[in-house]
Amino acid sequence: MHLTTVWFILIAVLWTGYFVLEGFDFGVGILMPLLGDDDTDRRVLVNTIGPVWDGNEVWLLTAGGATFAAFPEWYASLFSGFYLPLLLILLALIVRGVAFEFRGKIDSDRWRRNWDRAIFWGSAVPALLWGVAFANIVRGVPLDAEHQFTGTLLTLLNPFGLLGGLTTLGVFTLHGAVFVALKTTGELRDRALRLIGLISLPVAAIAAGFLIWTQISYGRAEVWPVALLAAVALLAGIFAARAGREGWAFLGTALATVFTVVMLFGNLWPNVLPSSTAAANSLTVHNAASSAYTLGVMTWVAVVFTPIVLAYQAWTYWVFRRRISRSDIAVPS
Repeated sequence: MHLTTVWFILIAVLWTGYFVLEGFDFGVGILMPLLGDDDTDRRVLVNTIGPVWDGNEVWLLTAGGATFAAFPEWYASLFSGFYLPLLLILLALIVRGVAFEFRGKIDSDRWRRNWDRAIFWGSAVPALLWGVAFANIVRGVPLDAEHQFTGTLLTLLNPFGLLGGLTTLGVFTLHGAVFVALKTTGELRDRALRLIGLISLPVAAIAAGFLIWTQISYGRAEVWPVALLAAVALLAGIFAARAGREGWAFLGTALATVFTVVMLFGNLWPNVLPSSTAAANSLTVHNAASSAYTLGVMTWVAVVFTPIVLAYQAWTYWVFRRRISRSDIAVPS
């Protein structure tokens, strides 16, 4: 297998890991106003992701770094054309990270409410905009012969892109609700399960519309089975959650995210950024790639360090696997 293909697959794997892991982080942040009846509940919600959220963001940094090193033309065109959405995502992630660290620094209800709002918006904005971005990557954007983006922000806010954004927003919210049910006990768990019952059908309808539109308009015939697997996994996760089987439900929503990302990258290949202006202007794994020497060095680095990172993150999840409840929250004296 050519190294350009290897790195295309590796970047797809990195984005898959990011959306599966950071997806439930975003969902928990989005659900704080809905599930957190009081500050103790909201502290429980923050604690469900407290040990892992910053480690989950490493997948994003690695995906961005790998794209820059393996496909610099793709990185340059993507980050220049999608500059404003990506800047908004970056600012939201910064605000969200600061909020996690600062919400408990002062014993003030107003202080904590303001940071809780920051967590909500810092989760909702990336959850929406990542879907808009990836929908447009698959759809194609206007590129000239020099691979320069010639559109505007409104170019990205097309109906297909917005549907992609609503899909990621909805699926991540559902994924987060399932994670809360999996990680908590008592009334908070019951509240999360009730919320899943309320949002699951609208989320499934939006996701199904996006999968069908993607495959009909921009898909490849051989990728249809992957799209069907994404739909089946999502429905299985919803039914498992309604049956009170949170572990299986979480596996279902995680697999739905995995298969959706595989579908998007499968339809994208061999392009990395299609041009809607002219097919000849599209960036592909061949004309956007770094030299063979660079890809070779990166491959050896990935072979050595990737297993270490995966083992450490798996160990972290194992250590913090226990459910938590309101009784685990220390009451200020």
